Amino acid sequence: MKNVIFAGVGGQGVILASKVLMEAAIHKGFDVKESEVHGMAQRGGSVDCNIRFGEKVYSPLIPKGVADFVVSLELLEAMRKLDYLAKDAVLIVNREQIDPAPVVMGAMKYPDDIEAWLKSNFKNTVVVDTAEALKEAGTKKALNIVLLGTLSKYLDFEIPIWEDAIRSLVKEKFIEQNIKAFHLGRDLI
Repeated sequence: MKNVIFAGVGGQGVILASKVLMEAAIHKGFDVKESEVHGMAQRGGSVDCNIRFGEKVYSPLIPKGVADFVVSLELLEAMRKLDYLAKDAVLIVNREQIDPAPVVMGAMKYPDDIEAWLKSNFKNTVVVDTAEALKEAGTKKALNIVLLGTLSKYLDFEIPIWEDAIRSLVKEKFIEQNIKAFHLGRDLI
């Protein structure tokens, strides 16, 4: 069984990325379960999705210490999910920093050097700088799909399965842009 957590803030497309992964896993013949937590997503709050797939999945919730992958669309959100990582898990983190409300209001300070701390404390940390890929894709809204492309390098799903999953879930006028973003994410590794 594989356990994947997507984490980010409202508006980053965490749920769409999880739906594309679920669609691809279903196409491969896996039993798939998913759980979402929206929190204060519409106000820039945390959003996360648990996706589990395998021969038979009984619960959509990933217990602490068993996630094979955590894909974080923002640095601080990666810190919130560290307890879920299994011993040899892969942590994929976008280098972007989004200030949460307490930081915006001046009540707190954004932690310094999260990236270096993650790399020194979790051996399988992959920090990606998505800025150029998003520029080349032509939209910042494809961040989720860029990171999905990065994750895809670790999963044994054929490229056409991923592309079909994107086609089935993305509005028609954005399909080619998202497929391009997916491939750009694969190239980040």
